[in-house]
Amino acid sequence: MIAVSRMLSLTLGLGAALVLALPLRAQVEVQEITSPGGVEAWLVEEDSLPFVALELRFLGGTSLDPDGQEGVTSLMAGLMGQGADDLDEQAYAEATEALAARFGFSASRDAVSVSARFLTDRQDEALSLLGAALRAPRFDEATLERARARIISGIRSDQRNPNALAGEVFARLAYGDHPYARPSDGTEESVAALSRDDLLVAHQRTVARDRVLVAAVGDISAEALGAAIDALLAGLPEATADLPPYAEVGLEGGVTVVPFDGPQSVIAFGHAGIARDDPDFFAAYLMNEVLGGGRFGTRLMRELRERRGLTYGVGSFLASQQFGDTLQGRFSTANDRVAEAIGIVREEWRRMAEEGISEAELSAIKTYLTGEYPLRFDGNSSIARILVGMQMQGLPADYILTRNDKVEAVTLDDVRAIAARLLDPEGLHFVVVGQPEGLEAEDG
Repeated sequence: MIAVSRMLSLTLGLGAALVLALPLRAQVEVQEITSPGGVEAWLVEEDSLPFVALELRFLGGTSLDPDGQEGVTSLMAGLMGQGADDLDEQAYAEATEALAARFGFSASRDAVSVSARFLTDRQDEALSLLGAALRAPRFDEATLERARARIISGIRSDQRNPNALAGEVFARLAYGDHPYARPSDGTEESVAALSRDDLLVAHQRTVARDRVLVAAVGDISAEALGAAIDALLAGLPEATADLPPYAEVGLEGGVTVVPFDGPQSVIAFGHAGIARDDPDFFAAYLMNEVLGGGRFGTRLMRELRERRGLTYGVGSFLASQQFGDTLQGRFSTANDRVAEAIGIVREEWRRMAEEGISEAELSAIKTYLTGEYPLRFDGNSSIARILVGMQMQGLPADYILTRNDKVEAVTLDDVRAIAARLLDPEGLHFVVVGQPEGLEAEDG
């Protein structure tokens, strides 16, 4: 059955960026549908070009990796499009190319992601190929070994990458024994030990029919999408593995030094964050955008780069995930200036926690955030990804319309209250990968 539609009016900028989707000013009808088999999906019908963008998310992702098999879901997902059913890797690639279709498979901490782009007049053939990859990936030994070698090479490369090391150590310290503490791609040892049977079990564990989110944008009707969803998911199992619990962030204030040769140190820092469904989330979002949102004009950028030349760039972000939330930041600086830079970050954290932001800062950040938001909707594929991301965050279909209103509704008092509640300058933990001078590790 088809549920009630909502009309979402979007003012889209930069018409040249919209070649693959909607006109400059469009009425976008987001339909919340339920397939005959009971699967819910969101659809934007757009027939100006004869193609469809389809996004699937199977909740759980690499957080469902068993102990000792870290990386199995990432390896499995990467192989789903490398041969399926009676088509080996080469035959599957040729069949996909012949249809001018594009399929993508990947895994993150929170989901196995499937992306598809196909022409309307080749829809049935494309969906048949995609369905085969979902239900019956081959995991041929030769293909598996090539993929294993690539992943292990990437893991070894990450061990020589200070940015990757900083993120890995920060996650381990923040999440302890929670699955978020483990690297999504696994370790060299865990990946080397994985077998084809392990991939088959991982596929059954993570590609579950009752944990799928669906969004589609393009030249397809609600009825056709409902039928396509049921055909794609036919034969997939129901979920058997429990989703992980919500992670309590275990960071305490301090500094962890990871020795690494080089003229600069990479610094990852942060503490516990805020959940996406917290009523104060938008106030926290605006606060962070002023504090360190990752562009010129933020307080951290002004203090660290513009006034002191300590770094080329610094950013902070709300890492609000399915099962755990942190407020994190990242920058790099010369080894002899690490201690100075850390002190400035702590001071800016403290100043924001005590004073909040100014009226001018609030006005400027609202103008920026409300102006840039419509520019995200720059094609069918982008819109489909946004819609499925909204579903993952538990947002309603009319969020596209109400989002800027929520930004505008934030007051100075709202920001000051959440800054005092959320920001903890003494609780900031810094992971320093490098050879910092005049800085000792601080237990936290």
